[in-house]
Amino acid sequence: MTTAQKERIEYLRSKGDSYAAIAADLGMSENTVKSYCRRNNISVAIKQELPVAIDICANCGIPLQHTQGSKQKRFCSDKCRMAWWKAHPEAVNRRAVYHFVCPICGTEFESYGNARRRYCSRACFGQSRRACHE
Repeated sequence: MTTAQKERIEYLRSKGDSYAAIAADLGMSENTVKSYCRRNNISVAIKQELPVAIDICANCGIPLQHTQGSKQKRFCSDKCRMAWWKAHPEAVNRRAVYHFVCPICGTEFESYGNARRRYCSRACFGQSRRACHE
């Protein structure tokens, strides 16, 4: 490793760059950069406070606060999330929808997420149970 490379590692690390970014910049192994930094006690600079983005809840409109780097929130609470999804069923991306015909009443019905469902309701299930015991 040349003196210029060592100086560049120290500069980039003090700027807050990761080992991977420095290694890619200098065209060397990430482990080489990491071991050099550890041997020479070169640490990353303390980054400034991250800015906070402000959005509003999709259901009630209350302002939400997000920290950069975390997953963006759409709702202020589980209660708001459930209420919004209940009011907007067309927005749900349902992939596991199965179509059946009830063997008791002949009604066509859909089942989401359960490919083994047989009856359209608890009442039809109960009738099938009673029919078996008679």
